[in-house]
Amino acid sequence: MALLSKNNAKSLLIGLLLCLLSSHWLVAQQKDSLPASANASTDTVLPAIRPLQVTRLSDTLKFDTTSFHLSRDALDAPVQYQAHDSIVMDMQSQKIYLYDQARTSYKNYTLKADRIHLDQHTSIVTAYYVLDSLGRPHEPPVFKDGEQTFLSDTIKYDFKTKKGIIFNTTTQQGEGFLHSQKSKIVDNNTVFGANGWYTTCDLDTPHFAIHIGQAKVIANKLIVARNAELEFEGVPTPLYLPFFIFPLSTGQRTGLLPPAYTVTQQKGIGLTGLGYYLGLGPYFDMTIRGDVYSYGSWDITINPTYRKRYRYSGSLNLSIANTRFGDPKTPDFQHSKDFRIMWSHSIDPKAHPGINFSASVNAGTSTYNLYNVTDPEIRLNNTLNSSIAFSKTWQGSPFNLTLSASHSQNTSTRQVNIAFPQLTFTMNTIYPFQSRNFSGIPKWYQKLGIGYNMQASNSVSFIDTEFLKPSFFKKFQSGIQHSIPISLSLPAFKYFTFSPSIGLSQTFYTRKMFLHFDPKLNKLDSTYQYGFFPTTQLSTGASFSTRLYGLVQFKHGKIKAIRHVLTPTIGVSYQPDLGSKYYYLVQVDTNGYKQQVSVFDGSIYGPPAYGRFGGLNFGINNNLEMKVFSRKDTVNHEKKIQLLNTFNINSAYNFYADSLKLSPISLSASTTLFDKINLSASGIIDPYVQDSTGRDINRYVWQTGRYSLGKLRSGSIALSTSFRSQSNEKKTTTPSGQQNTTPEVTTLQQEQEMLARPRNFADMVDFSIPWSLNLSYSLNFNRTRTPDYKRDTTIFNQSLIFSGDFNLTPKWKVSISSGFDFRLRQLTYTTINLTRDLHCWRMNISIIPYGFYKSFSITINPVAGVLHDLKFNRTRQFYDLFQ
Repeated sequence: MALLSKNNAKSLLIGLLLCLLSSHWLVAQQKDSLPASANASTDTVLPAIRPLQVTRLSDTLKFDTTSFHLSRDALDAPVQYQAHDSIVMDMQSQKIYLYDQARTSYKNYTLKADRIHLDQHTSIVTAYYVLDSLGRPHEPPVFKDGEQTFLSDTIKYDFKTKKGIIFNTTTQQGEGFLHSQKSKIVDNNTVFGANGWYTTCDLDTPHFAIHIGQAKVIANKLIVARNAELEFEGVPTPLYLPFFIFPLSTGQRTGLLPPAYTVTQQKGIGLTGLGYYLGLGPYFDMTIRGDVYSYGSWDITINPTYRKRYRYSGSLNLSIANTRFGDPKTPDFQHSKDFRIMWSHSIDPKAHPGINFSASVNAGTSTYNLYNVTDPEIRLNNTLNSSIAFSKTWQGSPFNLTLSASHSQNTSTRQVNIAFPQLTFTMNTIYPFQSRNFSGIPKWYQKLGIGYNMQASNSVSFIDTEFLKPSFFKKFQSGIQHSIPISLSLPAFKYFTFSPSIGLSQTFYTRKMFLHFDPKLNKLDSTYQYGFFPTTQLSTGASFSTRLYGLVQFKHGKIKAIRHVLTPTIGVSYQPDLGSKYYYLVQVDTNGYKQQVSVFDGSIYGPPAYGRFGGLNFGINNNLEMKVFSRKDTVNHEKKIQLLNTFNINSAYNFYADSLKLSPISLSASTTLFDKINLSASGIIDPYVQDSTGRDINRYVWQTGRYSLGKLRSGSIALSTSFRSQSNEKKTTTPSGQQNTTPEVTTLQQEQEMLARPRNFADMVDFSIPWSLNLSYSLNFNRTRTPDYKRDTTIFNQSLIFSGDFNLTPKWKVSISSGFDFRLRQLTYTTINLTRDLHCWRMNISIIPYGFYKSFSITINPVAGVLHDLKFNRTRQFYDLFQ
């Protein structure tokens, strides 16, 4: 048979395939008798339907063995399509029309729309929407190209060239949305747009946007645009940029950090947070930020962080500030140069088993936080502490070695204490009479344990202005102390525990201090003797303890039982007098009153004990709980309630003291009321009678005929509770079998975030909780003698602290933190915050109405983190109010 032409062959093949398809595919406009749920038509464009992909086909007619070759521009994958209403194919024009909820897909490209036209000849697909009865778009076309999704009015896309044109499209890029009236898809990752805007508001008509003339978008990398202008509610503002580059990439990227605008009365107009981020790989990065003000103040912060997985991690924060307040020509002008250094470092325990190194350094000048930090919590904290430690343990050995340094600083008094170096060597308790591979119940002598502790330290205490001056080096103190504790734990009488112990310690001092009274200046003068002075202390003792239970059960009523647990402890100890020779009497006032002091007062380890001690240490611990009926417990219908968590009574009696043998009695108790209120109390009872000068005499209070243990010399009571309403948001539950994969934020990451960016109160507001309230009350008192020794006086300190928030409206929240000092009769540190949810923006008004830190600030910034630095701030701080 003569060979068929290529066109005739194509027509024949298409005709044969159409005969095999269902009849409703060709007569799609006829009414279907099937239910609506069965009307959806789904099909796949077969190779035979696309002429460019036709291969060899055999039937009963005799064809030549010549096969059909694929066209060079044929698609390398099928185009799948479906529609809810109908699918119509125009064989003449080789076009397919899809109606109602149409969908086409090709490889990783997906297109959804009300109407889709697919041209098989050109491989161009066109999608658009239809209007409903109200004249509104029914369903805008949605095109998904890999990770990019485009929502638009009309879409034209060429499957062959991977290019397309989109009209009035909106696509999400990270936390933001990019809209353009006309866009051109160049490849899988690049899109050009014209006459559009960028915003983080998810409304169809956004509250704000950055209007752009032309833009180029590289997916998950950046947006490059020109003629950018910020506008609110469609109203343009004077904020204009001829071009800008907006990063979209995630992960580590090197680049500029935008500043924030602020205004203060004394520093002037300023840009804060301007800087540069340098990413040098997964192991190291660095942030450099700076603030500059129009009146000459500036500061710079360098924050490198380093990490190596399963090895170590750390961060350094070094800040230098030059602060200038006011006009240099006026007497109110102030100038301060400050610095702050913060360093944290830790190593993974598995990196070097037996070796650990950690650092937590926080040091700086006393006025740095005062002038350069806005966080109230940091301002109110007037202590800085640092520690650096290296420790070594030997596997299979009881020995441990630690080298450390520490620092403490009070920014109010400017007092600084440094201890460097510090050496600690210890031996864990060993049992010399017990074999290494021993098993079973040990005999009594096998429980004998011996340990060893050694400490060596060098320290200095000074005012920060004395640092590195001659007087600074004269204040150094050194010392060594070591001890050998020996213990033995023995069971006695089955229900009791008997534990004898022996302790031997020795302390080496490098300085003696001698005081003498100067009657002319009415003060004590001191002289020092330097050398190497050892002292020895010896102590022995034994402790005896048990536990007693009392139980009362009830057969009727909601209360089922009450249990009382009593734990008495008695200790016997003896310490010989090895330290009296280091004490002497010195006159302390013009009246000739003398006081006993030690030549080692003020030393690192303190003076040795004066006199001998032999006596009893005793105490009683009480616990009271109740078991009641509960419907929530479906098994036993019981609930345990703690009536009294603890109630402790402790004291001591020294048989060798010449007078005042009984030590003051200490009391402490704690409980929880109604599962809401935490209550704790403590007190010190003095059992002795006082003379006319307020000094104790050797006579007990109960010996005077009064039924009392003594006078309550000091005490404290503390209560705290919190209440909060239920959240308005519906709880989301995790399906069973799935785990929450949200990574936990480590303490180190929190520290780095605080150093990198000041906290914004508005970011921490939760509008879903209508109200919350936290209350705490504390009362403490101390009873002393008046300076004229004529009467007792009691000093009370009483305060009520409260914090809470409530929603004025669903979009307005008021937060207050304050308190009242009853002794001073004034409010404590108070902050008031008003937060307004502006959908994609958030406004916060922060007020500190009075006090040294009086300030007022208004901050408006976008909610999205990608535009967090685009904020407007007006601040008037405490030092702006100096008169």
